[in-house]
Amino acid sequence: MTDSLHLHREGAVLTLTLDAPARRNALTPEMLCRLADAVIDFAADPALRVAVITGAGSQAFCAGGDLQRTLPLMTGDRQAEDDWDRRLLTDPLVMAASGLRDYPLDKPVIAAINGHCLAAGFELMLGTDIRIAADHARFGLPEVQRALLPFAGSMARLPRQVPQALALELMLTGDPIDAATALRIGLVNRVLPAAEVLPAAQALAHRIAANGPLAVQAVKRTVREASGQPLAVAFELENEAKRQIMATEDAREGPRAFMEKRAAVYRGR
Repeated sequence: MTDSLHLHREGAVLTLTLDAPARRNALTPEMLCRLADAVIDFAADPALRVAVITGAGSQAFCAGGDLQRTLPLMTGDRQAEDDWDRRLLTDPLVMAASGLRDYPLDKPVIAAINGHCLAAGFELMLGTDIRIAADHARFGLPEVQRALLPFAGSMARLPRQVPQALALELMLTGDPIDAATALRIGLVNRVLPAAEVLPAAQALAHRIAANGPLAVQAVKRTVREASGQPLAVAFELENEAKRQIMATEDAREGPRAFMEKRAAVYRGR
């Protein structure tokens, strides 16, 4: 455990907790670097199949980039003071992996949104695959109100995940929406009482982790790569995924276990 990120492994599921509740889990340079390292390690570990991301405390999932340390560093209003600052400025992998933005990750990631989800926290959520939110959570991209941009994925991803007019309203006004609205527009999958959010996310993660890992990863990868492509290209991506998965040991094990009325044992090969 660190003062900014807590990692917990349970079977094939990794839970990452942004752990700075006093500052509403705002992302400091240190937290961004540690989160990037955790995502990279998760991607490389064959024993881990699904990740859950949440925030400490009950107030916020993540309030965005830290306005005292991270944003001034990025605008040049603050000079780098330590190795975390310097790495954030010089290592492009930090922003790519910590924001689940342009880092290749085929394993599913679930957001357990325990409170307010704003700015860079909202953008981190956009990089997840399934979202479960507390009923008191609020969602917003207030960057333009501070003469900034939602540059960690929102301008590219949000119009692909909700209708463009709604995406533009969120980004151009900076006004937040409540959890019920986020559910209605399809931004989150479920809204639950706060105490149920993390257990529900972890239960879902374990359910997914019990499936064939290569098939799960191929589904996520194919959906991502087919997004925005002409149907002919998307179908070819689907065909390639089928060719790869049907040749695996796991693809033979699944139907065999079903016919033998036993639990399947998937080995990821």
